Amino acid sequence: MMKSHLQKGELGEKIALDFLRRQGYQILETNYRYKRSEIDIIAMHQAVLVFIEVKARSNIQFGYPESAVDHHKMEMILKVAEHYIERMAWNNEIRFDIIAIVLDQPPEIEHLKDAF
Repeated sequence: MMKSHLQKGELGEKIALDFLRRQGYQILETNYRYKRSEIDIIAMHQAVLVFIEVKARSNIQFGYPESAVDHHKMEMILKVAEHYIERMAWNNEIRFDIIAIVLDQPPEIEHLKDAF
């Protein structure tokens, strides 16, 4: 049975969280919302505040998962990040990453650091 869009997203985020924790990331927030926008994961890694967008696809038939992070999506993420940075009074290094997951067995994970 095919997974729904939401189920794929939830599975992708779970895989990404497990992956990040194994890499030594401290997860600060998941699904952080501001107004109508959301950042999937906010984490700390080596004193860098990292905003992470997770994209999961069943396969690459319609392109790679990271291709779904278009200019508009980046702008939305930047607005949410700006709000979070202001709220936390953070004035150190930040980074924007994408974790692209193809949900084949086993899942393929690509961590694109400094993606935008």
